[in-house]
Amino acid sequence: MTLQEAIGTALDYEVKVRDHYLKSAKVLEDLKGRALFELLSREEDGHVAYLNHCLDEWKATGKVVIAAPVKSLLPKGVVWIDEAKKRLQKRPGKRVASGTELEAVKLALQYEMEASSFYRTLVSTLPEAERALFAAFLTIEDGHVALVQAQLDAVQGLGFWFDTMEFNLEAG
Repeated sequence: MTLQEAIGTALDYEVKVRDHYLKSAKVLEDLKGRALFELLSREEDGHVAYLNHCLDEWKATGKVVIAAPVKSLLPKGVVWIDEAKKRLQKRPGKRVASGTELEAVKLALQYEMEASSFYRTLVSTLPEAERALFAAFLTIEDGHVALVQAQLDAVQGLGFWFDTMEFNLEAG
């Protein structure tokens, strides 16, 4: 796969998951679920913009110079996810998540896993000089997989969504 093809395919994955988050945020009844999906759609939109910039640069110069790596709105690592899960488990009561909520989170998880797998393949198969661009995306998408999986577990188990205000968005 050429670098141009890799960037184009990465764009396809990022647009697909971004559009899913945008569409789902509009139909979710739970305000915390809506806020989380809106946050993730903004994150994915940043990925789309970054990849479009890289593609434009490649078309203009035949190379991509990574002056600044792609950034995430979310904190690094998974410790904050574990902490949010613990707080959620202490919450009194339980609710039944709607089928729309469950389907939205399951599809988000599927899309994030597909993107993560794609980036993992690129990082292991592209020439070393081209891997750095996608290694950063792999780290971020693996974080998305962990977050969405934890969110699915929470919605299926307790019926509640994480509160996006429970973590510091500036930490990422």
